[in-house]
Amino acid sequence: METTPKAFIFQEGLAFAQALDKQDPLRSFRERYYFPQVHGQPALYFCGNSLGLQPKSTSEYLQRALDSWATKAVDGHFYGEDAWYHIRQLSKPALAALTGAEEHEVVAMNNLTSNLHLLMVSFYRPSGKRVKIITEAGAFPSDYYVLETQLRYHGLDPDACLVELQPREGEQTLRTEDIEAKIREVGDELAWS
Repeated sequence: METTPKAFIFQEGLAFAQALDKQDPLRSFRERYYFPQVHGQPALYFCGNSLGLQPKSTSEYLQRALDSWATKAVDGHFYGEDAWYHIRQLSKPALAALTGAEEHEVVAMNNLTSNLHLLMVSFYRPSGKRVKIITEAGAFPSDYYVLETQLRYHGLDPDACLVELQPREGEQTLRTEDIEAKIREVGDELAWS
């Protein structure tokens, strides 16, 4: 039988956040990860977009893969509990649940940089004066490399065609209105797919 969570009045401050943490049914998951230390204290780590916290089970999984490689070589693709060839199938139920898609609609593939290249190859179609790309200034180096590579592939100069947008002085994130203003400024030089 489902129960409705008790309503609470939000409060600012560490004590309230810690009280909520104690009630969190997923709080035990915290013990499954390593936390970096900052000045001898576990860090409050909020960087999950690029490299999240390392699960404590990682070394075990890596060692199993290395052992399979050492004992089976190329046959590790096809034989054993963790045959590499079939791993993509094993991930489908979790990916489908995570994305709300059907299992036949999802696949784990490549890495972010490769997928960005595939995205750009599929959708970046510079034509006439519509060649420019807007990106965040200081983008992750491999992301910037993807954009630069695609521009060069189409015979374009990244210095002229890559428009970098940065936050306002003293701010850390881009404002929506600044992005919209840059789109209007670049206007009909902005590439469309």
